[in-house]
Amino acid sequence: MYKDIAIELICGFLALFIMLKFLGKTQFAQITPFDFITTLVLGNIVGDAALEKGVELTEILYSVLIWGLLIYAVTKLSQTFTGFRGILEGKPSMIIYKGKILYKELKKNNLDLNQLQHLMRQQGYFSLYEAEYVILETNGEVSVAPKHEFGPPTKNDLNIPYSQTNLPIALIMDGKVVPGNLKEANVDEKWLKKQLAIKKIKKYSEVFYAEWQQERGLEITKF
Repeated sequence: MYKDIAIELICGFLALFIMLKFLGKTQFAQITPFDFITTLVLGNIVGDAALEKGVELTEILYSVLIWGLLIYAVTKLSQTFTGFRGILEGKPSMIIYKGKILYKELKKNNLDLNQLQHLMRQQGYFSLYEAEYVILETNGEVSVAPKHEFGPPTKNDLNIPYSQTNLPIALIMDGKVVPGNLKEANVDEKWLKKQLAIKKIKKYSEVFYAEWQQERGLEITKF
């Protein structure tokens, strides 16, 4: 019995993993009510079926496949037909317009002032009157266009000269070198060992994390 449950759960887990990879990252990155429900049901299919007596492994895999294909079909339809997308995902709502709070839109979306304040604080705005426009997105988050006096200055506003932006590259993680990243940073292990020696580090295993960036050089955190 326990062996059968273990096998079903492992196979169900792998099936879910493959299916979610197939459906894509947006299933979680920009989750809508539809995404939440479908993903929840997908997980419950495996959990309930694995613990239900008399359910065959093939039935679990078949259920995951059919449900996954339904999600995929609906997603493709929403990408093809904009009208269907609006029904499925909903539409963004303007809840602050030209600095004025739209009471009817708040009520329409079952959003109270405390919730609105919370959502705006997450975007870095602590007063409702700092916003010129606020849009409630389909995933429940808000997008804020601040009033002119509350908007962050850009580098052009401050007349800061242009400089190239370079991504930081992890060279050592958990005491192990990341070979591909050495190549990305245009350095080799000989150079890396020399840098570590300057900081009196003899082995990679002493380093928890090491990161290289053009502007800052090599930064190291030891275990």
